[in-house]
Amino acid sequence: MTQTAATDLEVPPPAPMRSYEVAALRADGSLYIGQDTAPAAPLFESAFAAFARGTLIQTVQGDIAIEDLQPGDMINTSSGEPARLIWIGSSSFIPADSGRRLSLIRIMPDSFGEGRPSSFLTLGPAARVLQTPPHLRAEAGSTRMLTPVRAFLDGVNVIEVAPPTPVRLFHICLSRHAAIKAGGLEMETFHPGAQALRDAAPNLRDRFLSMFPQIAHATDFGPLAHPRAPETTEDSPKD
Repeated sequence: MTQTAATDLEVPPPAPMRSYEVAALRADGSLYIGQDTAPAAPLFESAFAAFARGTLIQTVQGDIAIEDLQPGDMINTSSGEPARLIWIGSSSFIPADSGRRLSLIRIMPDSFGEGRPSSFLTLGPAARVLQTPPHLRAEAGSTRMLTPVRAFLDGVNVIEVAPPTPVRLFHICLSRHAAIKAGGLEMETFHPGAQALRDAAPNLRDRFLSMFPQIAHATDFGPLAHPRAPETTEDSPKD
């Protein structure tokens, strides 16, 4: 009886920790650059794992590799009006992560139409594309939705990849939420979503917001530029 009771009361192990890097503009316009360690929980992972190193982002100065972007750069958006880059976060996806977290995804050239993308595009688990999934097109009508790239996995044009060496992943936050051109494909900039922050424990929510020097409150992320399609749930990391 004693052994059974002790087993029932066992506390689940804490989430593993991960190193994250941030470069951002503070509210006063000064530059912040730092490295931090935080839980590898979905709320944090979503902010640091959308685009692989080398992804070309369309700016007012032309295409620039995401690792070469700097806070303050002006990024072209799907609305036609550029927006200022205020935050860029990065983390590493290592070979040992395969099977323990959602995999990287590779999109072959022209998978979503001519030049979409213009060459193969490697994306992280947090990537969303401005493309309504087929099963929601009748409901959405002419409204385009931001959809997790995983929803388009087909084993041919959109495939999972397991990198043999570490891959640096990035995400960016603009002065307003937007879709941007990444390798010729319209992709989402970072926004945590209101529900994700509401569902987070207060200590985790505060810890998360501290990684955004220009954000004082969750509402500072502003509204979503486009509606989001539901997350897929059938592909979850293995324990």
